Amino acid sequence: MPRGKKAKRASRRPTGGDRIGALPDGVLHHVLSFLPAQQAVRTCLLARRWRHLWKSATGLRIGEHNINLRSVKENQGFLDHLLLLRDSAPLDTCVLMFREGNKNMEDEDVARMNLWFRHALLRKARFLQLHVLYGKNDRWLVPIDDLPLVSRHLTRLHLYGIRLNDSFLNFSSCPALEHLVFRLCAFECAKISSNSVKLLSITNCTFSETLRVRIDTPSLVSLRLDDLSDRTPVLERMPSLVDAFVRIVDYTNDVCSDSDTGDCDREGCVPCYGIKDNNSVLLQGLSEAKTMVLINEHDSFIFERDLKWCPTFTKLKTLSLNEYWCERDDFHMLACILEHSPILEKLIFQFDYQGQKSKIKGVFNQMERSAGILEHLQMVEVQCVMVDDTVVKVLNYLSTFKIYFSFEEMEH
Repeated sequence: MPRGKKAKRASRRPTGGDRIGALPDGVLHHVLSFLPAQQAVRTCLLARRWRHLWKSATGLRIGEHNINLRSVKENQGFLDHLLLLRDSAPLDTCVLMFREGNKNMEDEDVARMNLWFRHALLRKARFLQLHVLYGKNDRWLVPIDDLPLVSRHLTRLHLYGIRLNDSFLNFSSCPALEHLVFRLCAFECAKISSNSVKLLSITNCTFSETLRVRIDTPSLVSLRLDDLSDRTPVLERMPSLVDAFVRIVDYTNDVCSDSDTGDCDREGCVPCYGIKDNNSVLLQGLSEAKTMVLINEHDSFIFERDLKWCPTFTKLKTLSLNEYWCERDDFHMLACILEHSPILEKLIFQFDYQGQKSKIKGVFNQMERSAGILEHLQMVEVQCVMVDDTVVKVLNYLSTFKIYFSFEEMEH
C-alpha cells in the first residue's frame, strides 16, 4: 500500500483522551444546555477542563420531562446557588417546572419562583417556560408578579398553572415575542395584547366571570382557543391570520335561558353582559383565516350570536365544523357560514370529536354544479363513528348542491 494512503488512514484513527472535552467552549456550552441542570452541574467532576463549563451553559432546565421534578421549596437551595455561581453568559432556554403538593404554595415560595422567573429575563432568555403542577388542588394557581414583562430578547413564552394580570399580559415591552402558549392558567385582566406575537395557544384556561377579555394580536398567524372556562374572550382584528382552532366546551358562562344569541333584555343577565350591540365576539377576528376549525360542544350562544353579523371569510379555503352547526332542521347556521365563505375549497364535518372511525367523502358532479354558493368547493369530508340520523340529514342537505358521497374506513 502506498505510504501516503497509510498515513491518511492512520490520521483517522482515534487518538484516545477526552475528545468531547477537546471541542470549543461554545460548542460544549450548547451541549450542556440540553441536560437537566443537576446533570449539567455534575459534569464539573469529569475533569479540570469541565470544572467551570456548566456556568456558561446556554440552557437551564429544572424538572423538565419529570426529571427531578420537585417543589419550589425543594429546589430553592440548589437553584439559588446555581444562579449565584453562574456567570453572566446569556441564556437561550430556561425551563422551570415544579410539582407542588395539595396545599397552596406559601407566599415566600411564590416570591422565590417569581424571582427566578425575572432572573431568567435578565439573563436574556429567548425561550422561557414556567410550569407549576399541583395535586388534587389543581384550581389554585400561582400568581405572577403584578409587573410588566420587559425583554428585547424573549421570543417564546410558555406558562402552565399561573394566575395572570393586566400588567403582565401587556407584551408591548417584548418586541421579539412570537410564540405565546398558556395552559391551565387564569386571566384576571381586561386585555391580552402584543403587536409581535404570531402564534397564540390558550388551552384549559379560565377567563373572567364578570367581564369579557379582549385579545389584541394584530400580527397573529396561528390561533388555538380550546376548552376555555367562564366568558369567551373577544378577538380583535387579525389581518395576518392563517389557521385558527376554536373549541367551546361545557365550562362556558355564555349560556342564556332567554336567548339563543346572547341579547336578552333581562336586566342583570350575567351571560349576556359585556357584548356590545352589533359587535362580534369571535368570528370577526377570525375572518382573515385560510384554515379554520369551529367546534361547539355546549349550548353556548357565541357562534349563533356572531352569525347575526357574520363577516365574509375572503381567504378561507378549509373549514372544519362539528355537529353543532347542523342541529337546526333548516341548517341556518351552516348555510350562513357557507354563504360567507366565497372561495371555500374543502369542507370537513367532525362528528363525535373524540375519535372518528369512518370517513365519507363527497365530490361535486362537475356537469351539474352552478355558480354561487360553494362555487369553488372541491371536497367534502364527513368524519364519524357511525352513520346516524344527523349524518344522513347533512348528506341530504349537501346533496342539494349536487355533492355525491362514498364511504371509507379511516386509518388508525
